[in-house]
Amino acid sequence: MNAVPPLEHDIADAAVAAEPLQAPSQNAASAASPAGAHAPGRAAHEAPVRDLRRVAIHPDHWYPLAWSHEVKRGKTHGVTFAGEPIVLARTETGKVFALEDRCAHRQVPLHQGVVDGESIRCGYHGWTYDCSGKCIDVPYLGRDRLPNGVRSYPCREVEGLIFVFPGDAALADQRPLPGFGSVSDPKYRTRRFGRPVNCHYSFMHENLMDMNHQFLHRRQMGKMRARSVGRRRGEGWVEVDYTFARMEGQQPLGEAIVFGQNRKTGGNNDKDVMTIRTEYPYQTLQIRNAEQTLVMDLWIVYVPLDREQRTNRTFGLLSIRKPGIPGAMTLLWPLLVWFTERIFKEDREIVEAEQRAHDAQGADWNHEVFPVINELRALLRECGVPDQVVGAGTGDTAVIRFLDSRHGNPIAKT
Repeated sequence: MNAVPPLEHDIADAAVAAEPLQAPSQNAASAASPAGAHAPGRAAHEAPVRDLRRVAIHPDHWYPLAWSHEVKRGKTHGVTFAGEPIVLARTETGKVFALEDRCAHRQVPLHQGVVDGESIRCGYHGWTYDCSGKCIDVPYLGRDRLPNGVRSYPCREVEGLIFVFPGDAALADQRPLPGFGSVSDPKYRTRRFGRPVNCHYSFMHENLMDMNHQFLHRRQMGKMRARSVGRRRGEGWVEVDYTFARMEGQQPLGEAIVFGQNRKTGGNNDKDVMTIRTEYPYQTLQIRNAEQTLVMDLWIVYVPLDREQRTNRTFGLLSIRKPGIPGAMTLLWPLLVWFTERIFKEDREIVEAEQRAHDAQGADWNHEVFPVINELRALLRECGVPDQVVGAGTGDTAVIRFLDSRHGNPIAKT
């Protein structure tokens, strides 16, 4: 663990951010195109920095694709990971397994079928697949001439979440499931939340890690001053510490519930420390008060739904330390839910606006000046699926941005 200057990719970002904004000349404007757009002010000779909003999330990790309560006993449940259809099924014994959501016969979605014992039976012709994806029965053929089956995915159920490993199944045992902080600690109460958000997952990482955006939440929290007091980086992760002071406005009740105390207005109330960490592909946020007591513990991940990865589903576990008064958290919990929902709503609306701006411009024009976010952006580029360059030296070069994780087939090019 060490403090470090921005990475090389970030230096390029920071250099662009430091340059004064200049109106492009008429010739430069006419030559620009969405496929090769550069941020305004970028020198023509600079090597292009990889557009983070076109970096696919890496499939070789465990991702939650559903809450446990969504997959009923003896039922199927269809989900997607980056456009890849997957069916989750809970057998009569309570076991959950995951297969690609198609029948090998006519490609009909298996989630339209039925759970039969410890297997799925297609709702069209009754072809049946066990939890490994092997076809074990075709009613009108018998068991002597069974065809090939479908792909299965490593699947585990932990803390009310159903995790699937959508990448190389041989790596699943080498990649541990994430830790969930205080979820199982009886001193905390945990809220499980999440919903689809119409943006690339990288916007979500940036939003949580960049606490300089507190102006966005001024109606909910008053005028807050955030100060970065340290950052660290290691292999596959980056984290930052913040302190906060309320300069104007009153402390909202939801915040008082989190800290268990009244925090007055003024410049000397920044004794609590918030630590935000991206450990790819997950994020955590922890708040410790002046006595070093962990009062809030958030684990969160953003799972792409569509192939272009312009929509993600958020899965979050928010743990709040219970106050000393028995039953107080139960009474206060609805107020906390109301408060956090208002904050999440403002965040969701702003990241969706960022995505719309990116799509309208056709490229990432961000002028990032905050070193923490430049390091985060570099981490997401490095850990995401690498761009695959084909046809080099042939005069017909293409960069494959997204890969079908099952077969390595290109599904989007620039």
